[in-house]
Amino acid sequence: MNLHNKKFRAVANNQGLSSNETTFQYYQKGETITGVYNGGKIVEGSIVGKQTGDYTIELLFQCLTTEGELLSGTSQGTLTLNQAGKMEIQFDWHWFNGDQSGGKSHYIEVEGE
Repeated sequence: MNLHNKKFRAVANNQGLSSNETTFQYYQKGETITGVYNGGKIVEGSIVGKQTGDYTIELLFQCLTTEGELLSGTSQGTLTLNQAGKMEIQFDWHWFNGDQSGGKSHYIEVEGE
């Protein structure tokens, strides 16, 4: 699975900052993954990471929030394809700073935005 030029939104992210108002745009060249995100509580965010297996990725992320906080963290994701042909990502993640909490989140591919 390849994330190049794919957009995602959160389906579930109970403990995180991203929401269905946050758009994630990914790019991939070989195993290298980059991306940007914004919307909702996120003013701007950036992503760098790598594909670690056919269906697994590891990412570092950082963002500026609407509250003026600079946050960064890491996540491990599993890629799947749903019955509608859309990619989905399940993440286990945690913050490096702030409250250093973590959680699980679920994202689905969106088109035409």
